[in-house]
Amino acid sequence: MSTSLNPRILFQLDKVFLGEQFASSDVFQLLGKPLTAFIEKLLREHGVSDQPVIKGKVHPQAIIEGAVYIAEGAEVGPFAYIQGPTFIGPGAEVRHAAFIRGSAYIGAKAVVGHTTEVKGSIFFDEAKAGHFAYIGDSILGHDVNLGAGTKLANLKLRGNEVSVIHPETDEKIGSGLRKLGALIGDKAQTGCNAVLSPGSILMPNTGVLPCVHYLGTLKRGFAKG
Repeated sequence: MSTSLNPRILFQLDKVFLGEQFASSDVFQLLGKPLTAFIEKLLREHGVSDQPVIKGKVHPQAIIEGAVYIAEGAEVGPFAYIQGPTFIGPGAEVRHAAFIRGSAYIGAKAVVGHTTEVKGSIFFDEAKAGHFAYIGDSILGHDVNLGAGTKLANLKLRGNEVSVIHPETDEKIGSGLRKLGALIGDKAQTGCNAVLSPGSILMPNTGVLPCVHYLGTLKRGFAKG
């Protein structure tokens, strides 16, 4: 199967902080091991080796471990737990009891909210997962909003490669990834307690209504279940 999906179909990379560094002909090359390598390179460029570099505000009861960069204007709340490699952009918020498990890029003014867990994912600028969410091996575009309790599942029950439906050709294509959550385009949103199965795609300005389980590629409007 083909394994190519241009990220510019979903994301205006020229509009976000460091966006051009994510330029690629294949969105799947922005996740997994390539994402880890990219973040490690970005951290080195910002003077980070194996210890955190903190230029923002971190609550004394937060835990920051390993190679983590927290930019000026960013805030980390009490009992948040951030593992490296992780890059937290300017003005971002990591709120009370959030858990970032590493290989995470949190863009400018993005929000990782209360008890939200993030692993191996990208939040572009102003993307928000404010409450009780799980984001695994996923990309949230600019100004995406996830309703409370949203889950972006990243592993199929059988554990085999995740495929997606290409939004332009409707062709089923392989991602080359065993773990792949959701690709959520700019300004898309989910309602509270929505669940997206591995390999789901939301095109820009679309959405999934509350309590809906969605699997597929949503090109327009809102998924109602």
